[in-house]
Amino acid sequence: MTAVAQHPHRVIAALAAARGALAEVQDAPVWSMAGPEVTVALAEADALEAQAAALRSRVLRQAKTLDLPGDIGARSVAAWDARTSRVNRRTGHRRAYLAEGLEAHSLTDTALSGGVLKVEQAEAILRSLDKLPADLDPELATKAETFLIEHAAGHDAQALTALGQAVLEYVAPEVADAHLAKQLARSAAEDEEANRLYVWDTRDGRVRGKFDLDGYSGACFKKAMFALSSPKHRAAQGPLGERKPTAERLGEAFAEFVRRYPTQKLPDAGGLNATVVVLLPYETLMDGLKAAKLDTGELMSPGLARRIACEAGIVPAVLGGPSEVLDLGRSRRLHSKAQRIVATIEQGGCIAEGHDCPPAFTQMHHPDAWSEGGETNRDGWMLCPPAHRLVHDPRYTHQRLPNGRIRFTRRT
Repeated sequence: MTAVAQHPHRVIAALAAARGALAEVQDAPVWSMAGPEVTVALAEADALEAQAAALRSRVLRQAKTLDLPGDIGARSVAAWDARTSRVNRRTGHRRAYLAEGLEAHSLTDTALSGGVLKVEQAEAILRSLDKLPADLDPELATKAETFLIEHAAGHDAQALTALGQAVLEYVAPEVADAHLAKQLARSAAEDEEANRLYVWDTRDGRVRGKFDLDGYSGACFKKAMFALSSPKHRAAQGPLGERKPTAERLGEAFAEFVRRYPTQKLPDAGGLNATVVVLLPYETLMDGLKAAKLDTGELMSPGLARRIACEAGIVPAVLGGPSEVLDLGRSRRLHSKAQRIVATIEQGGCIAEGHDCPPAFTQMHHPDAWSEGGETNRDGWMLCPPAHRLVHDPRYTHQRLPNGRIRFTRRT
């Protein structure tokens, strides 16, 4: 038996027993299953996944209570979970949201623990409950939660989300009308404060996102995109005779807008403005096949790098020449652009263990503090803002590992 199976805590013992039971049938053939049996087996698997997620949420909340994230300098339970469980940050935040939501809504927690809800359904219900008015009568909030749980049997997560948007109309029509009136009465300032932009990288190297803008800003954005996409010349004929831009044309217009935005209007990001750092020999840049890399972490084809080179300044990878002073000693406190480019090439972003912030969003740290006589030379560390704060936090120690990374440990 393993040490985990012998652990005295009932939760760990139960999890180990469940894994053992599944291991016994892991290689069992399923070809003999009839249609109804397949359906039942999948339903049981969904229920098991739901129960495991509910239990995991309870344990994750205990990690927060014990401040386990603080032991390694993680910014949140989500970041700690992502690092210790080796999942991406999006999954870590999703798990943390589920854990916090279940703690606040016991009915949903009970339904998920009992396998009545699927994980996606529980998440949809929690998101809907979060959007209810903050001053809503607790009895009505409970009624709305009960309504959504009862309708989960006939609705998937997407349908539950749509149902949740109008849940007050079902459980308290008079409150729903008042809530809608308050929403319509919000000031323009409140609308602008609610503006949001979400951006994430996909596994195939692309960048996706979604945004939520106030009406005026949205109208300005649409007008700009429609103008750039030249709809009356390049789009298909609409049903009413007007020419509408396609998604492809709008996508090209948006990409063009981002690439052409005047760099002089952009603030420096970590000491560098929108400079293309081409990590290639000049000969390869002119006619080569190797990939180039941006200081935000993305790779680009040599063809695209050459096309950009026609319109942008090129910073060669061979640095340290007469025009690029890399060691400034005590002549200045902040690292120069030349030094940041060197760090971009050599370090590739935040060097803190468990962090993956690209160079463009990092800060430069003096290994020997400037206030204590340290110099501004090329040995500076690239650290993301949270890691940089940890370096100066007296509650933590840090050490440089053989692989060049920085490891943080809370003092005991």
